[in-house]
Amino acid sequence: MSTVIRYRTKPESADENQRLIENVFADLATETPAGLRYSSFRLADGVTFVHVVDGEGLPKLAAFQEFQRELGIRLADDLTREEVTLIGSYAGTTVTTHG
Repeated sequence: MSTVIRYRTKPESADENQRLIENVFADLATETPAGLRYSSFRLADGVTFVHVVDGEGLPKLAAFQEFQRELGIRLADDLTREEVTLIGSYAGTTVTTHG
């Protein structure tokens, strides 16, 4: 089971939010938690972010804890969190179906 998290930041907080997310990916590159799949997107409006998380280990990272520390201050409204089921994925020449 995966989780999709979506939220809007205040315009003045969007770049800082992205910087903190980039720090999470830098941490992931060195820590490489097994079984974790994580993606993050900044939408075209510049203030909406979407995260897709599958697996464990993200909350243990120092950069993720820093990202979450003042998230509430950066938000323009409430975030939504939904559990989703992966049907399939495609990366390069590899198709993966689930179900």
